[in-house]
Amino acid sequence: MLDFTSALYLGMRHPGDAIGSWTQLTTGRPGALADPPGAPGVAAAMARLIGVEAATLAPSTLHLAWDLFDALADEDSLILMDAEIYPISRWGAERAATRGLPLREFPHHDPSALATELRRARRRGRRPILVTDGFCPGCGRFAPLREYLALARAEAGMLVVDDTQALGVFGRSAGATTPYGLGGGGSPARLGLGGPDLLVFASLAKGLGVPLAVLGGSAHRIRRFEQRSETRVHCSPPSHAVIRAAERALWLNAQAGDALRDCLARRVGRFRERLAEYQVPVSPSPFPVQTLRDLGSIDAPSLHARLRRHGVRTVLHREHHGHEARVSFLLTARHRTEELDRAAALLAASIPRHPTPTPSSRATARHEQSIHV
Repeated sequence: MLDFTSALYLGMRHPGDAIGSWTQLTTGRPGALADPPGAPGVAAAMARLIGVEAATLAPSTLHLAWDLFDALADEDSLILMDAEIYPISRWGAERAATRGLPLREFPHHDPSALATELRRARRRGRRPILVTDGFCPGCGRFAPLREYLALARAEAGMLVVDDTQALGVFGRSAGATTPYGLGGGGSPARLGLGGPDLLVFASLAKGLGVPLAVLGGSAHRIRRFEQRSETRVHCSPPSHAVIRAAERALWLNAQAGDALRDCLARRVGRFRERLAEYQVPVSPSPFPVQTLRDLGSIDAPSLHARLRRHGVRTVLHREHHGHEARVSFLLTARHRTEELDRAAALLAASIPRHPTPTPSSRATARHEQSIHV
């Protein structure tokens, strides 16, 4: 079975014999009393990677989003949320709204519409908390973070970025030879953004392969979050095993992360080339989530089932606020070129209206070794 359902984009795996040993999984103490062993070091390393002053850890982004907005808001705050934001951020913002914090949406990636909402907030005497994803796999675009941060600063507000998709994949100094950039620090790092009015939270479960979440920002904001967070009181902190896996992921990223990002970019490029030969429309972005587009009368659930019967496992999903089903291929640095070529051929065979490419347009598949990390 050809599997394209894993979001471990860099292909990082953390087997038990590679992350050391521990005497117990947890101390039994909540994070509000004491951080688990190793957590402060991982948090500091994550802050350096993202490019912020300080950071704190949580078992998941749901733990962070659950009380993030309550913990950071003042009485005069207002949440302004991108209409297409990932559900976990939405859940956190909506929970804050049930506690009386005003919540409004603005159109997806629209600084002009956001500016209009900010003028309304100013007239009401509200300090804005802007919330967006750093990168949107649905439309294949980065949020206009530079514009958003400037708008937040002009109103003495704050920009909160869910950077789960970008962390570990994108970084600084992106260019023709380094399409994903260097370092893997994520969307703000890609633009060199920072400051006390920027907060970034993300899961390490995709780019770095660890089920752990981080919140990064100014030392003042992080201390305030830790002091007010209810999940740090009532929920278990990250386990020792997860902390060890995060230490290994950070070491791997420092040693081989840029090579893995280069490998991933080549894998995605290869797959996109094959789909272009077969005239199969796909996402415009070279992000490792490749979503089929404009398939006309072809039914996505039927195509998904047909591919499964042919031995290709894909993701069937609906986009945010959308009713139309989509089929996506999730690519990783571990996919071999022959797997990509075969998947593209089977996809083309599952869509009868697409012609088979001529032999001259086919590149010879090179057998490359798997990357073991």
